[in-house]
Amino acid sequence: MQTNLVQKFANTTEGQEAEAILRACVHCGFCTATCPTYQELNDERDGPRGRIYLMKMFLEGAEVTEKTREHLDRCLTCRSCETTCPSGVQYGRLVDISRGLIDKELPRAPKDKWTRWALARVLPNRALFGFLLCLGQAFAPMLPGKLRAKVPPRKQASPWPAASHNRIALALAGCVQPSATPNTNAAAARVLDKLGITMVEAPEAGCCGAVNYHLSEHEKGLERMRQNIDAWWPAIEAGAEAIVMTASGCGAMVQDYGHLLRDDPVYAAKAQKVSELCTDLGAFLLKQDLGNLKVKQNPGKVAFHCPCTLQHAMKQSGVVEQVLTKAGINLAVTKDKHLCCGSAGTYSVLQPELSQKLLDNKLKALTVDNPDSIVTANIGCQMHLESKSQVPVQHWVELLDP
Repeated sequence: MQTNLVQKFANTTEGQEAEAILRACVHCGFCTATCPTYQELNDERDGPRGRIYLMKMFLEGAEVTEKTREHLDRCLTCRSCETTCPSGVQYGRLVDISRGLIDKELPRAPKDKWTRWALARVLPNRALFGFLLCLGQAFAPMLPGKLRAKVPPRKQASPWPAASHNRIALALAGCVQPSATPNTNAAAARVLDKLGITMVEAPEAGCCGAVNYHLSEHEKGLERMRQNIDAWWPAIEAGAEAIVMTASGCGAMVQDYGHLLRDDPVYAAKAQKVSELCTDLGAFLLKQDLGNLKVKQNPGKVAFHCPCTLQHAMKQSGVVEQVLTKAGINLAVTKDKHLCCGSAGTYSVLQPELSQKLLDNKLKALTVDNPDSIVTANIGCQMHLESKSQVPVQHWVELLDP
């Protein structure tokens, strides 16, 4: 694709990166076949190719409008288009860059701006989110039906293992997961303990930075990344062999620390090391001897939902299924595995109608084989699916922790 960026963008690092991405696109349109919003809306501007044209026009100096932003906001950033693209177009980076620049050029309406500001302050704040979640759970019976469905039931964590091993793997507690699904990391720690590995959470490590970064607060997102690197670094220097991610949404962001902080003279090398150590729990387990991970209680037929961040961003499609199969889990047949469930970080809040349509589609696709339960690998997907599912939903690692 030929480009002619205006000077104010062409002379910046982000503008140059965006231009390189644009030039990789060959207009083929294969991406539209796997784009969830295009499949639902049948509008070229709500598919990757059309959005790329809109972003190109903006970067080349065309007037940006609220209509342009509406089509970009409808993008889930699921990155299914990247998996499909034969030219390797890094669409996720392009849309992050363009959204950030557009928000500077065209300020959002007050209500929209306030909603995004609130999400960026509440979700990454572990203590505040946990407090508000407890309030929601306490008053759930009094809430309206739609809002009540979004409040997950209170869950308990299994005890963390007391044993200590020579092999150490770091984990990220994150921001939402500790209060919404506290058993996820506890179950992962117990599973790794059976394999002779101690899983350690660094207390100072918080939000991975994805919430702020994807809401166009790039500097705040980078600040959170630096804080996590500082929190993990002593353990990395002491020989931690991996940073094991139990939430693929966080994993997708942490694996990009090296790229996003590549020009930071203080953090570039450390960020690259963190990205190299970052691995999804499924990929990490697949490299281990799984002989001790036999499921004692038969969970019945299980449908696995592979989050977009796991299959499209982390490129780990099929990995968790291999782990579950080796452990003796009977996996249900599912359809349209490449399509997003509609959670997509803050998308379910900012685009509720479209998000619910995608959720309905995904639940139908996951339950065609009448499974006894649904498992997934990301906290956002888990909460979103659970809000409407007729069968139990949990993190897949809990199946391996009797």
